[in-house]
Amino acid sequence: MGYRRLLLKLSGEALMGEGTHGIDPGVTGRLAAEIHEQVSRGIQIGLVIGGGNLLRGAGLASDGMNRVTGDHMGMLATVINALAMQDALTQAGSDCRVMSALTMQQVCEPYSARQAIEHLAAGRVVIFAAGTGNPFFTTDSAASLRAIEIGADIMLKATKVNGVYSADPMTSPDATLFDFISYDEALQKKLGVMDATALVLCSEHNMPLRVFNVFEHGQLERIVAGEAIGTLVSKEKQAT
Repeated sequence: MGYRRLLLKLSGEALMGEGTHGIDPGVTGRLAAEIHEQVSRGIQIGLVIGGGNLLRGAGLASDGMNRVTGDHMGMLATVINALAMQDALTQAGSDCRVMSALTMQQVCEPYSARQAIEHLAAGRVVIFAAGTGNPFFTTDSAASLRAIEIGADIMLKATKVNGVYSADPMTSPDATLFDFISYDEALQKKLGVMDATALVLCSEHNMPLRVFNVFEHGQLERIVAGEAIGTLVSKEKQAT
């Protein structure tokens, strides 16, 4: 096995499937099955899920809503996605806990790094909801922070493309796919890997990041086994 403990970052949009909003149970079921397969092999997996399939706080703020209010609404959207994913994982056969940075004990546990590590060590999937619990921080930043706090071997960012490109592959057919790029280069070129805060956190704590296509079945298994899927972002190519 290539890794023992990892943090998987899913965008909220990944849960939509072919839809334009909401949650596709078929998608959550497929993702849960792939995650459960790895957990059943002894891999410890934490999850952070965005909320963009339901709403975005920054988008609401651009339309005139108070940014803090909008961001808190966005955090609640991530809790909804986390609960949906918890249900899918439970149905797949995995023991799962949702831990929220906002206190809502009727539906999920309050976040504690120590308790999260205990859950992971016990073979449970842990879903980290509500971002960092603070406005003005993205779920990418939350994922980087949680990966560092739980001592993950690597952070995986699941996207709708095959990795990090020199330009947007949706609009630039000649865009080049990187197999490796350093944190500094990703920041300097503003490639949109993650927001700057998230990348700086990873860089300062030497947390390797691998970006891959979540819609290609079997990618997670191959990454866990140590294959060079997608794009590695780290200080050195040998970080894996």
